[in-house]
Amino acid sequence: MALATATTQVRQENKPQKAWWALIFLALAQLMVVLDGTIVNLALPRLQTEMGISDSARSWVVTAYALAFGAFLLLGGRIADFWGRKRTFIVASVGFAAASFVGGIAQQTWELIGARALQGVFAALLAPAALALLTVAFPGGKDRGTAFAIFGSISGVGAAIGVLLGGYLTDYASWRWCFFVNIPIAIIAFIGVWLTVRESKAEGSTKYDWPGVVLAALGLGSLVYGFTNAEHGWGAPEAWGFILAGVVLLALFVLVEKKVKHPLLPLRVATERNRAAAFFASFLSGAVLIGGILFINYYIQIVLGFAPFPAGIASLPMTVVLIATAAVVAKNLPKLGAKIPTAVGPVFMAASMLWLTRVSAEGSYAVNMLPALILMGMGLGMVFVPMQNLALFGVDKDDSGVASALVNASQQIGGSLGIALFSSIAAAATAAAGGASMAALTAGYSAVFLWAAAVAILIIPIALVLIRIDRTTFSGSDADAAPVHLG
Repeated sequence: MALATATTQVRQENKPQKAWWALIFLALAQLMVVLDGTIVNLALPRLQTEMGISDSARSWVVTAYALAFGAFLLLGGRIADFWGRKRTFIVASVGFAAASFVGGIAQQTWELIGARALQGVFAALLAPAALALLTVAFPGGKDRGTAFAIFGSISGVGAAIGVLLGGYLTDYASWRWCFFVNIPIAIIAFIGVWLTVRESKAEGSTKYDWPGVVLAALGLGSLVYGFTNAEHGWGAPEAWGFILAGVVLLALFVLVEKKVKHPLLPLRVATERNRAAAFFASFLSGAVLIGGILFINYYIQIVLGFAPFPAGIASLPMTVVLIATAAVVAKNLPKLGAKIPTAVGPVFMAASMLWLTRVSAEGSYAVNMLPALILMGMGLGMVFVPMQNLALFGVDKDDSGVASALVNASQQIGGSLGIALFSSIAAAATAAAGGASMAALTAGYSAVFLWAAAVAILIIPIALVLIRIDRTTFSGSDADAAPVHLG
């Protein structure tokens, strides 16, 4: 009897330690997915020259990944729920590594673009499976809040690290290593999750809603493609035509989901007010983060004259502050609740963007950039922690994969919209200011940052109106106190 009791105690002590190891490997996979959206950006000029890629085809090196990722996220979440989240994660890790290898050895344009599209497909499987598995490893209590804070901060950190790593590899190795670097990361994540995470999957019906799959993939894909084309002007049919088609297809998708017996996206997942706040916040913060970082890097490289790798280093203060802020918010989430940080964070984000409106052709990094990067890191850290918790608040255990996919899809589409919207604003403002000087260029950037501040402010009323979760939900050490219960 005493031996059995001692064995049980050892198992209970080892379980939390195993969960923290699982967090490391799951966060590593999420980092790979997020940074792959930006790591190729700084390599594009050299990549285009070495492979002889046309200007029209060059954009597809970026677009192919975003398009496939956005289009298949909801299906990826449902596959994880039905087929098994651990199994999906493992297959997606292997697939992502294989696609990265193909991209690294590509000799033809179509091979490179195809590899990027495959990366997007496997990322659409990997991202929701990773977040769903995190809820299995941390089913409740204070540790869950800390784990979600670390995982949530990856969304901001990954974009910055992608720029840093892409610049370093392009400057000191080869653009091909922007693909090859994923292989060891995927292998480590694969082995780690295999050893530390138990399998989980939906216990109810596992029938796929194929009409919903088609409508969601076409609708989300059309939106991402339309927003991407809008970078070159909103008047082009390739922009507004695909955006309109995406809206219509997603409206049809909602109608189908209301009627089918086994929907791809049960509407209860998206309509619960606290989760809805997380999805809206993810959408808007994605626009500010991904769109804003793009123009911050433009200013650092084009106006201030930083090379790709030093430009990446210059963005590190935001990453460091984001991680530190996320840790503080996670620790105090039981006291603060979700509403306060989600509403206060956008104030810092907007302040960061407003500071950046002062950029000029004669500006400096210390004056124009550094304070803004610190403010942005603080704001994103405040928003990402409660956002990740709320995204899976009260969700049925059979729906955790699709709920995870929805928060990723929100940020992906928000980022695509942010880049498109801000690119068109920058072009118009630059043209109005003369269009051929550094002063005109910075006028365009200033206009972008002003609009980005306005987008950030929109998160505040969403948080104040929609979030009603009690702060005691995030307190306590028992699983029963958790906002999400998984088997």
